[in-house]
Amino acid sequence: MGQKVNPTSFRLQVHKNWDSRWFANKRDFAAWVAEDVKIREHIEKRYESRPTIARIEIERSANLVTVTIHTAKAGVVIGRGGAGVTELKQQLEKIASLPVRINIEEVKRPDMSAKLVAENIAHQLQRRANFRRATKMAAQNTMAAGAKGIRIQVAGRLNNAEMARREKVIEGSVPLHTLRADVDFHTARARTPAGIIGIKVWIYKGERSA
Repeated sequence: MGQKVNPTSFRLQVHKNWDSRWFANKRDFAAWVAEDVKIREHIEKRYESRPTIARIEIERSANLVTVTIHTAKAGVVIGRGGAGVTELKQQLEKIASLPVRINIEEVKRPDMSAKLVAENIAHQLQRRANFRRATKMAAQNTMAAGAKGIRIQVAGRLNNAEMARREKVIEGSVPLHTLRADVDFHTARARTPAGIIGIKVWIYKGERSA
């Protein structure tokens, strides 16, 4: 049996890092994990109307929670005159047990982010776009942005078919077993009238030494 391993966790401490970075004693650990989950869910839900959030990083110190939001559209998150960030900070401080600081980092090439690509395909499928066209266009845009390879897999009742099936689009090479390979991976769900369609995206960005 082939065992499936998440490409990101497979490369942790080789050249990838955790999205939540902190240490806690036994008393605080469970509460802080729950806080991190709620913070991520709140941010994702706030901007779910269009795929803009590529990554959310959380760091904790003795008296501060630092949330770094990597986004394709910084203006949408920041808001007019910084009003969006101020409002988000107030909402997150109700969830977190410590004061919150928010950093916004813009993603220069959204087509190189597996999360944004997967969510973009999901949005298109929810708007009843043809899955072949959506996946093919996404793969071509990612390769044009400078990726070495991309693999997209969609599974479910595609194009409202009676039976669920799985389809793949592969461009270039995606060496999943090479630890040096910088592979970005993410999954998304498209909620269609026929049911949920699952989307998986692997993007190979080239080799990294460490």
